[in-house]
Amino acid sequence: MPHPRVSVIVPAYNAMPELTDCITSAMEQTIGLDQLEIIAVNDGSTDGTGKELDRLAATCTSLRVIHQENSGTAAVPRNVALDVARGDYVFFLDSDDYLGPDALRRMVAMADENKTDIVLGKMVSVGGRAVPTAVFKKTQPRTDIFSSAAYRTLGCWKLFRRSLLEGLNLRFPPFRNTEDKPFTAAAYLNADGVSVVADYDCYYHRDRANGNNLTLTAQNLSHRMQGTRMCFETVARYLEPGPRRDQIMRRHVEWELCGPMWWLLLRESEEDVRERIYPEIRDWVENWVTDPIIEKLEPRDRVLLHLLRADRFDEVMTVIRNAKKDAERGHVVDKGRVYWRHPLFRATATEVPDSAFDVTDRLPVRHRVESVDWREDGVLRLTGHAYVENVASLDPATELVLRCYDAGHPEVRVPARVHAAAGLPDDERYANAGFVAEIALAGSAAGAPLGRGRWNLFLDVRAQGVSRTVRLKSPEAEGVPPQGIVTTGSGKPTTVTPYVTKWGNLSIDVGQEMPRDDTPCRVTELSWHKERRGTLLVTGELAGEGAKDIGALRLRAENGTGDRREVSVSLSGTDGRFTAQLPVRALRPGRWTVTLSLSGGSFPAAAVPYLPGLGRTHWFRLGRPSTARPVKEASETTLVVEIRAVDVRATVQRRLRAAVRSARR
Repeated sequence: MPHPRVSVIVPAYNAMPELTDCITSAMEQTIGLDQLEIIAVNDGSTDGTGKELDRLAATCTSLRVIHQENSGTAAVPRNVALDVARGDYVFFLDSDDYLGPDALRRMVAMADENKTDIVLGKMVSVGGRAVPTAVFKKTQPRTDIFSSAAYRTLGCWKLFRRSLLEGLNLRFPPFRNTEDKPFTAAAYLNADGVSVVADYDCYYHRDRANGNNLTLTAQNLSHRMQGTRMCFETVARYLEPGPRRDQIMRRHVEWELCGPMWWLLLRESEEDVRERIYPEIRDWVENWVTDPIIEKLEPRDRVLLHLLRADRFDEVMTVIRNAKKDAERGHVVDKGRVYWRHPLFRATATEVPDSAFDVTDRLPVRHRVESVDWREDGVLRLTGHAYVENVASLDPATELVLRCYDAGHPEVRVPARVHAAAGLPDDERYANAGFVAEIALAGSAAGAPLGRGRWNLFLDVRAQGVSRTVRLKSPEAEGVPPQGIVTTGSGKPTTVTPYVTKWGNLSIDVGQEMPRDDTPCRVTELSWHKERRGTLLVTGELAGEGAKDIGALRLRAENGTGDRREVSVSLSGTDGRFTAQLPVRALRPGRWTVTLSLSGGSFPAAAVPYLPGLGRTHWFRLGRPSTARPVKEASETTLVVEIRAVDVRATVQRRLRAAVRSARR
């Protein structure tokens, strides 16, 4: 048999009817069966799982079935399959779940291209089962566990380089629950790079219809103790004490130590907790929970850990029993800090410091921008309200803070006028939450104009000496005003463009200084040519003296490697309006930024803005379909067009699979 690129390992116990979808999704991978071996281990099933595996194996030579007596854990069948796997990579697929058709091809390509040992494919929830999301916000060709959210997901549903696993002699411990976490942790901590595929739905995660998933049936804290200790020991084995170890340990303190204590400890008998579980957990805290870890946790976890350190068994049980009631006890403001009004706050006998109850840095700032508009004198005026939740607006003082994120300009602070506000959830408590902030852009930076660049806007909201800073949201109703022209101290006008980021926040773009007699080129419409497929139409206007230089105006597309395509722009009327046609079908696949330039004229390159309404276009090139679309999230102010070749086979298979699933439902 040819050497496989990937060994897909499927442990199966009483997995019907989901098993059929699972195995079929592996058999239909676009990477091809000649590149795969599928090893399914029937762990003593009694529901027809074994017969179904044999039936599927009779139709697919790449599927190998191993039958064994029941082990009671997914760890043992995974290890049995690992011992016979031959692939360059190993992928663990649970029998409840299934793969997207192109998942393995994409993950293998990512690992090959970036020389990484582990690849995470985007996970999708089916039927509401929880899946990680933070790590899949963007594709990451090469990263690590310290600079990404990869370590938040310790399930084994990933692509592993088999040489990594064999070099570590890594196998799953035979636990009913939490068996995959120490396995994945050890792989992460020894991996040469991690990749993330976030632009394709790779792994569909679901609960069984009969509810007998091991993670659901093995829910007692006692089922987790061995695996949790092994997680801590694994991190301690591979990382020296210090900030990096604390960063990784924090995950286990939050999710494997504190989390299960709050919702599982009371399921155990008090005798079992006192004699067996409590001493074990105290040992974890003593050995691996440092002060820097505790400082980063939420208040209730801080309190719990300090009580464990002080060996206060009765108080530990009490705070867990009363967790819901204590969470609603309110707050105390003292010397510019806000504390949780917990029954143990400043109870000296418990040895829990005030810092454990400090919630100041976790209090949300509730705010709303009601209007943003230009005054006639070139001042940008913002109105709205803002308050720190649970802090009455006594002695209020609000400042608008401007921070430039793409140039080295210093932070700029603009004091706001505070006034009474009405219509808030608690009018009396937050009576003075209204604000008016005016940015005199020609002199806001200590009397000097704001420097060129993109400035993010924040509010520093203060009351009773408590200060919290929040990113400023865009106005909900009126939107943002159009571009303005501000005259600086040099007498030259500067363009200032308010805009909304892809996260819904308000920013301003302070542009290039323009000669006094000229105004910038303005794009008014973007569209795809109706007859010439794959051709972008850019319509706009040059006002004033700039219209005389229309012959020098060029429309440019440029990618990240410096490739460039330019076309000339022609007048479409006598009023300075122009139209440019950019044949994107001639460009290489990838992302291209679109700009306008007036070489030798009165202004430098200007961004072509992203305008809503520009959709996707398709065309055929050398008999193959291609597509182009605007990437809204790529830039807040500039049009970025992504060009891709369409994988017809993957598209057809995906649609057929979706149709089959729909018919089964």
